[in-house]
Amino acid sequence: MTITQLQYVLAVAEYRNFTLAAQKSFVTQPTLSMQVQKLEDELDVLIFDRGKKPISITEVGKKIVDQAKNIVAEAERIKDIVDQDKGFIGGDFTLGIIPTVMPTLLPMFLPTFVKRYPKVNLIIKEQSTETLIRNIHDGHLDAAIAATPLEIEYIKEKPLYYEPFVGYVPNSHRLANAKELAVEDLNIQDILLLQDGHCFRDGVINLCQSSRNNITEHFQIESGSFETLVNLSNEGMGMTLLPYLNTLELDTKKMQNLKHFKNPAPAREISLIHHKSELKIQITEALKDVISGIVRGAIAFQDVKIISPLNKGQ
Repeated sequence: MTITQLQYVLAVAEYRNFTLAAQKSFVTQPTLSMQVQKLEDELDVLIFDRGKKPISITEVGKKIVDQAKNIVAEAERIKDIVDQDKGFIGGDFTLGIIPTVMPTLLPMFLPTFVKRYPKVNLIIKEQSTETLIRNIHDGHLDAAIAATPLEIEYIKEKPLYYEPFVGYVPNSHRLANAKELAVEDLNIQDILLLQDGHCFRDGVINLCQSSRNNITEHFQIESGSFETLVNLSNEGMGMTLLPYLNTLELDTKKMQNLKHFKNPAPAREISLIHHKSELKIQITEALKDVISGIVRGAIAFQDVKIISPLNKGQ
């Protein structure tokens, strides 16, 4: 039994296809199939039922796959131990970032991180929170940046910063003359939202649940970008809420429509999340230090109230 054989088993278990598993493992299909078969012969069991399409995992195979995940992770930890002992920070590192954070945060920290840690090959993927969580569980991401708290047993959360919500209120809106916004001023019926699947959308919905207003004869428009929401607001279609860092990119005219909340301002917690196994933790900590240091200077707000990104009510 070898670590490589177990890695091939995990690939087949994930993709349920020997050809695709071989492609993802960067080996030929005959090589992968032969090694999986060799392991099955050694154990005298069938891990996979090849008679079904897609390939299924036998009952004993499921137990083997679960144990293989632990063994492969522990084997990778050995290299981590050596790297940490040598003070080495380098190698491939795959980082996921949610769409509402990627455009603003990435340009802020990436140049500094690359300059400070040139031996790290940072692979960045924009993914929804749900996808990030699944990929951390499956080992496809080393870490991710997402809105928290998530309250998931196998994930550790390291808060990076707290980003206040800011109202974008056009002159035609009912709240145009307000100097500051209060949560009770909000009404979900006249707030333009991101499309379903964005955690910022869920945070806004949770925030508005405390509003006592209840206008039912109205419309809702959902978009995939904050820029579109701002443009729709300017056309008199409603107001919207933006993360604070997104407001820094608005032009002078649009900034005049921004309204901050009374303290404590509603905010989202943005964290660096990773599997509790803490593989490649030295790179994770390096990312945390760089991002926290840079964003701390951009967000000076202190009195905030964290709004859950999970649409589960309050």
